[in-house]
Amino acid sequence: MICNKSPWPALEGGPMAMNNLIEGLIRAGQQVKVLALNTNKYSVNPETIPGDYRRKTGIELSYVDLSIKPVPAFLNLFTARSYHVERFKSKDFERKLISVLKSTDFDIIQIELLYMSPYIETIREHSNARIILRAHNIEHLIWLRLAETEKNPLKKLYLKHLAETLKIYEYSILDRYDGIVPITRKDAEFFSSVTQTPVHPVSFGIEIGKTEQKKPVKTENALFHIGAMNWMPNEEGIRWFLDEVWPLVHERLPGIKLYLAGRMMPGWLSQLDLENVIVEGEVPDAGEFIRTKTISIAPLLSGSGIRVKIIESMSHSKAVVSTSVGAEGINYTNNKNIMIADTPEEFAKAIEYLYNNPEKATEMGRNALELVKQDHDIEKIILQLLAFYREIL
Repeated sequence: MICNKSPWPALEGGPMAMNNLIEGLIRAGQQVKVLALNTNKYSVNPETIPGDYRRKTGIELSYVDLSIKPVPAFLNLFTARSYHVERFKSKDFERKLISVLKSTDFDIIQIELLYMSPYIETIREHSNARIILRAHNIEHLIWLRLAETEKNPLKKLYLKHLAETLKIYEYSILDRYDGIVPITRKDAEFFSSVTQTPVHPVSFGIEIGKTEQKKPVKTENALFHIGAMNWMPNEEGIRWFLDEVWPLVHERLPGIKLYLAGRMMPGWLSQLDLENVIVEGEVPDAGEFIRTKTISIAPLLSGSGIRVKIIESMSHSKAVVSTSVGAEGINYTNNKNIMIADTPEEFAKAIEYLYNNPEKATEMGRNALELVKQDHDIEKIILQLLAFYREIL
């Protein structure tokens, strides 16, 4: 597995999705080797990785600086190359990859996220393995949606450029894979429409037993959001919620509290001074944080793929209020296992209803857990993935 960031520790949606597959494959009797980038955006000290995890995954990391560099970013405006993809190219990573490929024969090499696609040619040169793209998102769609909602004209123009060049790259590279594994059926329909490469959707999986074995805790009837805030759709969504939705909620429910958790809180959020809004930042145990609140919010206006943190909240039997974009990829029934709200007024009404009817929030949380058991049990997910691998082989 070639990863754009370390799957350990699994502190964000991407690493959680990667790590759950890795652990599931190993439990299913597969031998797994992990080669991952270690970046300034998701920095891991290799010495802190548990010995047992290192032994069973053979994990190796290679550092890459993904920070935006003004001059290359500006000059990229005058090219057709994707600046996103260019930043993931690394000679050190390529050398490590070649060393691994020369020392071991693999049946499958799974590339996590489109951004690691520049290494396809190196893999072809040094291995006969089938190459699979694990597509967590339709990458260019995220940036296209961000551009559509951006109000600053110059920033909008640049985001459009990023989206268009990424789209060109995304379309051009798909035929060079032996298989594509999107995380949602909707994404699978897109990939099937633009490539002849075999496509099979395999959703995000979670180890159900881990959440069911947790002891009951005291919960506060409060709102919460958890998600990495260096992912632009999360920051955009929370800014929209605080500007447009929170004033309505606070006026109607002056006693309700909102807890915001996640890595890499931007300065404007860390310094936020709003009554009853508590900015927790990164929390030591995401599951414990989720379990102590009652209502999860996912106010996303852009993005693609599936929102791992929604599934995680559902696995802890939490009622979730999300936008249509946020809930994409989840086989939900509105008002049964989630509440969908696309305008500030709809969002405020949904929160008001759940807050004033805690028994309904509890019922929705139970229904959400049943949905997770049905569609996102990692053991079922692994069987689906292995079946597709065998077809490709």
